[in-house]
Amino acid sequence: MNWEQLLSPKRSRGSSQRHSGSADLRSEFEKDYHRIIGSASFRRLQDKTQVFPLDKSDFIRTRLTHSLEVSSLAKSLGQNIAENILTYKKDPSFTPQMKEDICSILQCAGLIHDIGNPPFGHFGEVAIREWFERNLPLLTYRGRPVDEVLTEQMKQDFYHFEGNAQALRLVTKLHFLVDENGMNLTYALLNTIVKYPVSSLEIDEACGDIKRKKMGYYLADEEMFRRIEKETGTNGCRHPLTFILEAADDIAYKTADIEDAFVKGFISYHVLMEELKKLKNIKNNNKIVFDPAGKLEELYRRGVEKQVDHPEEYAVKNWIVRVQGFLISCATFGFTSNYEAIMQGKYPADLFCGTFAEELMELLGDVAMRRVFSTRQIYLMELVEAGILDFLMDSFVRAVIHYDEDDSALNSIDRRLVYFISSNYKDAYHYHARGKGESEKLYLRLLLVTDFICGMTDSYAKRLYQELKAIL
Repeated sequence: MNWEQLLSPKRSRGSSQRHSGSADLRSEFEKDYHRIIGSASFRRLQDKTQVFPLDKSDFIRTRLTHSLEVSSLAKSLGQNIAENILTYKKDPSFTPQMKEDICSILQCAGLIHDIGNPPFGHFGEVAIREWFERNLPLLTYRGRPVDEVLTEQMKQDFYHFEGNAQALRLVTKLHFLVDENGMNLTYALLNTIVKYPVSSLEIDEACGDIKRKKMGYYLADEEMFRRIEKETGTNGCRHPLTFILEAADDIAYKTADIEDAFVKGFISYHVLMEELKKLKNIKNNNKIVFDPAGKLEELYRRGVEKQVDHPEEYAVKNWIVRVQGFLISCATFGFTSNYEAIMQGKYPADLFCGTFAEELMELLGDVAMRRVFSTRQIYLMELVEAGILDFLMDSFVRAVIHYDEDDSALNSIDRRLVYFISSNYKDAYHYHARGKGESEKLYLRLLLVTDFICGMTDSYAKRLYQELKAIL
């Protein structure tokens, strides 16, 4: 892989090239940024869950604030890594303009990396996957079981439903405003958000290569994915910037989950201190590089000396900032020290693997799982969320089974349910279903439901559920 091709500014619809005397001096990647910021899908992230759904606190993160944090961290990492490539001449063809483009791409990628996620956070993905596992074998179409009509890859797409694949679908097809090209973003940006460049038939969690952990694109979007990878030259490999985006996401959510959990009362200063003491001091040549517990204690003492009202809160929030700085340094090292393997498409792990940060990242994830996600309060919320999503899936999947084929097969309730599906999604369905066979059209109708539900905010999903159930 080479940077000139990896940073392709081309788009599906083509670009409005810069002309002499033009007032618009933005690069193609800067134009991407403004397209994203102005989109309805990006705005909806303000009412989508990060961890705590429908939370009344204005401190707790939403998908929007999380995405802004990832965008900022990704850009910072891009600056560090690109500067390292330039300074140490790791690649003779690498230019200062490429550094600028990398930062712009990563800033945009951070904004849209979660744009395809359904309501209610990652549990929403689980609920939709499990709905298909339970119900797809029971559905019938013209007297035949649906899972006999669909091809194996079509079925596996639903059994492995994935927010990352949905993000690619949303930005390339579902913003049906100007035409069928969606947001019409640059190929470099689109490839950066594809964390898993494999189909649902190629998933292999046991192989040890991170790129095959999940599905990266649906069968319906394979043609677009092939165009993207051909244009950028990745050819089945992860785009190098994807590693940086993933590291920024990991830093953002693993530190934010701890901070939000502290504010919500799931984790106290003393609990966090006890957890951090499980880690050994992070040393290099017998010199302490970072002491997580010691730094937290130091910040607490500083808060006491400053006579702040809540020294525990002062310590935890400032500790989060220090940890993020340390993790940025480690991710930078993880990329630059594995530069050749990453550029050859042979690096199988994340950027923290083998660095000083590896154990700390594992601990933060484990603490959040045990102290937050595995608690009665979260489990209760998730059961409520599953009930909402199950009802919506039951209702709308039943309604679209015969949509667009045999109007007489739709009863009055089904016709009214189809009415509620956004015209944008229905327009995209009609465009892409044109000339397709029976199984492909049925597959696209099922995707129409997941497209609609993934586009919902938490509040809208809850409100629509209540209205359809006549809960006043």
